[in-house]
Amino acid sequence: MNDQISAVQEGNRWNRGNSVAKRVLASAVFLPCLIIIARRGGFYYLALIDIIILVGLWEFYKMMEAKGLKPYKALGILSGIALSWYVFFQQGVYANFFLSVIFIGIMALELARREKGLAVYHISVTIFGVFYVAWLGSHLILLRELPHLKGLDYSLGFSFVMVVFVLTWCYDTGAFFVGIRFGRHQIFPAISPGKTAEGVLGGLIFSIIGSLAVRLVLAQYLSVVHAVGLALISSVVGQLGDLVESMIKRDVKIKDASETIPGHGGVLDRFDSVLFTSPLIYYFFKYFILE
Repeated sequence: MNDQISAVQEGNRWNRGNSVAKRVLASAVFLPCLIIIARRGGFYYLALIDIIILVGLWEFYKMMEAKGLKPYKALGILSGIALSWYVFFQQGVYANFFLSVIFIGIMALELARREKGLAVYHISVTIFGVFYVAWLGSHLILLRELPHLKGLDYSLGFSFVMVVFVLTWCYDTGAFFVGIRFGRHQIFPAISPGKTAEGVLGGLIFSIIGSLAVRLVLAQYLSVVHAVGLALISSVVGQLGDLVESMIKRDVKIKDASETIPGHGGVLDRFDSVLFTSPLIYYFFKYFILE
């Protein structure tokens, strides 16, 4: 019996180590691409965010199909991509009009469905996907293009974007490694058993360190108070985004949204926190930092 327990523990350690190695490798590939493309901006950056939105929507709608629902995948994905382009060219002006067109179009399409029943569910999950993945994700575009809106040097948008990713991923990294090493007290066992109070504290500390570092390197326009405040708020909101995606996955009874990114799962698994923190940081910059 002891030999069996030891074998299981050894297997768990190997799987955990393998997962960490895959995480590091995937990050080593993606991060340089993100830095280069975000610095370049324009259509290159738009294309990167569109890939995230496209794959994220595809993953979300596949999860809804696993639940037995039938969202309009093609229309939802096309609407999400079109929304990102509208945001890119119009800086988000009158986005409510564009969202209204999408909303009405999806409801009208349900009228033509041959198989009647569950109409509210089909409409709701299709629209929810557009709002959850495409609308929240489009704030990454709004953030990169914010200097245009404010009449500032376009290169500043690169630092705005990096603030989002540094704060969010520093928190995720700290929470992951501290949680693995010291995690004892679960905070949401019914939704995400792996989330612990120790991990939250570790993520918060890493986020503050990352925020102060990015302030020194890229974002000197932030005060120390702003940097620490952004780290605190984005940690809470980012954790909320992670828990929301965990809640959705638990509802449809799957572990990961997909296996798109080795060691991370799917695009939604990797960017769930970013989807929540990017609007927060965009509006913070727009109304407090750049006013």
